[in-house]
Formats: sequence, C-alpha cells, structure tokens
Amino acid sequence: MRSVEAVYRWAFDEIGFHRLDIQHSVGNHASCKVAGQSGFALEGMLRQAIRHADGWHDWHVHGRIRTDR
Repeated sequence: MRSVEAVYRWAFDEIGFHRLDIQHSVGNHASCKVAGQSGFALEGMLRQAIRHADGWHDWHVHGRIRTDR
C-alpha cells in the first residue's frame, strides 16, 4: 500500500493530475483490498471488460481525485 500512496502523491503533487483510477478483475480480492485501503473509492463494475484465458471477467473501477485527501 505504501507504493500505491507514493505513486498517487507523486501523480497529484508533482505531475498535477486531478484523477487516478485503479481497475482490476472482480475476482482479484487482494487488489480490491489495496485499492480501498489506499483511499480509492469503489465506483462501479464494468461487465465482461477483460478477457483472461478462462473467458471474460468483470472489472472493478476504483477512483481517487485530488480533493479526496
């Protein structure tokens, strides 16, 4: 989680981004946990948005904006 925090602080403070998002397969519970604990709000799900070897998977979208601090 410290690496995620370092990247979003750099992106907001040094680069000047307004918004960042994290996307991951719905079945990837570890990524979901890291996103949530890093302050990225779960914003929704994209149905069958990514194809893996075993077929199409739903995709979570988490977002964080500069003012979320």
